[in-house]
Amino acid sequence: MKVAIVHEWFDTYAGSERVIEQMLAIWPEADLFALVDFLPEGERGFLGGRRVRTSFIQRLPLARRHFRKFLGLMPLAVEQFDLAGYDLVVSSSHAVAKGVLTGPGQLHVSYVHSPMRYAWDLQGQYLRQAGLERGPLSWYTRWQLHQLRHWDRSSAVGVDSLIANSRYIAERIRKVWGRESTVIHPPVDVDRFALSDAAREHYLIAARMVPYKRIDLVAAAFAGMPGRRLVICGDGPEMANVQAAVAGAPNITLRGRVSQAELLALVQTARGFVFAAEEDFGIGMVEALAAGTPVIAYGRGGAVDIVAPGTGLLFAEQSADGISRAIEAFEAAPPPDPAACRTQAMNFSAEVFRHKLRGHVEALLGRPCASA
Repeated sequence: MKVAIVHEWFDTYAGSERVIEQMLAIWPEADLFALVDFLPEGERGFLGGRRVRTSFIQRLPLARRHFRKFLGLMPLAVEQFDLAGYDLVVSSSHAVAKGVLTGPGQLHVSYVHSPMRYAWDLQGQYLRQAGLERGPLSWYTRWQLHQLRHWDRSSAVGVDSLIANSRYIAERIRKVWGRESTVIHPPVDVDRFALSDAAREHYLIAARMVPYKRIDLVAAAFAGMPGRRLVICGDGPEMANVQAAVAGAPNITLRGRVSQAELLALVQTARGFVFAAEEDFGIGMVEALAAGTPVIAYGRGGAVDIVAPGTGLLFAEQSADGISRAIEAFEAAPPPDPAACRTQAMNFSAEVFRHKLRGHVEALLGRPCASA
């Protein structure tokens, strides 16, 4: 059986690349396709020396630094991959990878991290952040996104089986594509976050500092709770706003970017991991649970799949007051058992991911498929 694995682009080793890593563990002989491959040499180990077959965007001027600006060309580019000789095509898609062309006799399974958020319900936020709310360039971008929505919906028809990375994404797929999907949660390196019997004193938030993570709300909540200690880790464009939010709050420590070893120590000694974003999934929450740390999270998005009874608390109001009330309710309740948190995290291990994805594809094929 000839297998092709299709990814959007390689420029860093992050969450979606970990999915590709596990797909390659299931199908080690697969050929690998991506629109561009600018992955640094030090981050290529998970590819095992494989060559990535790229599109014409790889060779366009300034593509190395600005390939995302060629978004309008990406549907055309992904359709140029010649996959006619493959029995199984597996795409990992958050933009256009699911749009590869396949024919009768080929099985195309797409693992969907999300439909194109900036082309659908987050268009307004995308235009604001890009400074494109008004003017001729704004209208050109709006027209381009309009065209992308048509292509995005029509290309979903060509996928034989859609897999969503959470129930939240399954609902988005149903909303924008009118398709049903199977939920298989993404793989998390739970072994890296071991249980610890260290004293737990602070609350922790660790995330990239971008607006939708709502770190500002967490900071405002703890600024009003001087008896609760909060540690914030991360970096990003919202750093200045977060710094302003924590100014004058001696119970809040802003650590910025930290090493993996420092992050592990902070997670293992946290009373709770606070997560205020509406996220597609939320790998950081699973990592916290793997270390035995309960999660206090906004009760929408992937958190609903991750935080089980006895492993933390979900709050309904995405506000500083809502977070404050959640922390006080968490403190008033019996502390969750770290072992129960760890057990819940194991449901999201790489081994579980491989087992579920391989089983799903084998059921569609009606026969076993190769695996490592």
